[in-house]
Amino acid sequence: MALLESGEMYLETIYVLSLELNNVRAIDIGEYMGFSKPSVSRAMGLLIKDGYITRDDEGYIKLTKSGEKIAKRIYERHTVLTQLLIGIGVDEKTAAEDACRVEHYISEKTFNAIKAHIKQHS
Repeated sequence: MALLESGEMYLETIYVLSLELNNVRAIDIGEYMGFSKPSVSRAMGLLIKDGYITRDDEGYIKLTKSGEKIAKRIYERHTVLTQLLIGIGVDEKTAAEDACRVEHYISEKTFNAIKAHIKQHS
């Protein structure tokens, strides 16, 4: 099943939070993303059903291998695109917001070309 943009955003958030916290809970995800408990709960249920995350008896959420692979890909896109936009003069806040939109739609081919261009010119 193809993952929607919202699912990718949740996986990226879980990944980012897991870098900062020992254990990630649904409440942490909701606070980070500014989403309600019911919205987060529904999304976690779908991500569990599709095999992207697990939730243990204490409510701690972990990425599965497939979930982590997607989360890392989206996070890399976010960071590279943000830095590219800042590098061409976009302010940090706008660059991060625009990168967040683009990261879900840019093709692998174009993203790899951007990475190669940055590497060549840095």
